[in-house]
Amino acid sequence: MLRKRFALVTVAILAALLPLAAVAQSGPYKVINTVKVGGDGGFDYVTADSDGRRLYVARSGAAGHIGVFNLDTLAQVGDITGVSGHGAAVDTATGHGFATSRPVTMFDSKNFTVIKKIDVQGNPDGYLNDPYNHRFYDLSHASPNITVIDDKDGAILGTIDIGGAPEQAATDGKGKIYVDIEDKGAIAVIDADTMKLDHTIDIKSSGDGCAGLALDAKNGILFSACRNPQVMVIVNAASGKVITTLPIGNGCDGATFNPATMEAFSSQGDGTLTVIKENSPTSFVVEQTVTTPVRAKTLTLDTKTGHILLITAEYGPAPAPAAPAAAPATPAAGAAPAGGPGGPGGPGGGFRGPRSPMVPGSFSIVVVGK
Repeated sequence: MLRKRFALVTVAILAALLPLAAVAQSGPYKVINTVKVGGDGGFDYVTADSDGRRLYVARSGAAGHIGVFNLDTLAQVGDITGVSGHGAAVDTATGHGFATSRPVTMFDSKNFTVIKKIDVQGNPDGYLNDPYNHRFYDLSHASPNITVIDDKDGAILGTIDIGGAPEQAATDGKGKIYVDIEDKGAIAVIDADTMKLDHTIDIKSSGDGCAGLALDAKNGILFSACRNPQVMVIVNAASGKVITTLPIGNGCDGATFNPATMEAFSSQGDGTLTVIKENSPTSFVVEQTVTTPVRAKTLTLDTKTGHILLITAEYGPAPAPAAPAAAPATPAAGAAPAGGPGGPGGPGGGFRGPRSPMVPGSFSIVVVGK
């Protein structure tokens, strides 16, 4: 009887693992290089300038800066100090770059000097530089959701409210911009000429909490990487109809599309990179799940080499929670009740626990290729 129960449990476990095994396919991609570049500060996005052969890595916090690396060797070639931001991108034609710090930082992409600081509303986070009309789009979860900046002189051209929190944007290079709305399960479609919201594509019935967006501009196919459930929602951009969904890993925070190979990529914090092959505009398969370092949740594509670059770091154990404070003495009659900011019941009263510290010198750039 015991042996039979063991056999049943074993079968159940194997059955539960089958979907994961089906997704975790082998393939041509693998981690081909990992370079520890070190440095202090938090990190979010990484951006490749394939034309200028540079890689931009934003670090946040008191020691915030934008690290600039040679895209071929990953040797550091510059540093834009005093900038605590989420990410940075450059416009090849103007030679100007922008970082989503607050205020937004405009810099020279040749000598990495700061040109000006641009006061914007909201909280700069994600971003897109659109070569169609040389504009930088600052994305903010707080209103206004999008601030449009002229690449030439850093002038604010306008703002766009899309009714929710934008995560990642993609351009078709012909005047349309698509933006994931993370908290609405939707994709905003923006007219780049008028800087107005044209319409919204609702995908919530297929996926929500979408934090990555990629575009096959030639065929008009959108790839929206979602967290709830953990799927890539593939959408016909013209009709707004969902074509299919495919499984991805846990904790996605970025997606990209390589038109040279017709593959979409989604990076996840659980240590996976999902590769989806577009066989035709109506046929898609999970081609491979690449094992990557844990926390490597954002990515960028080098269009020249076809390499995917990710960033991550190692973390030590979380420090032990502080011992609870001694119970306060009974207040005197007429004293104010406990509470308020930071106190029990106040805005800061909830305990979230200490964060794991980053291992010094462990911040790394990871390259995935064939």
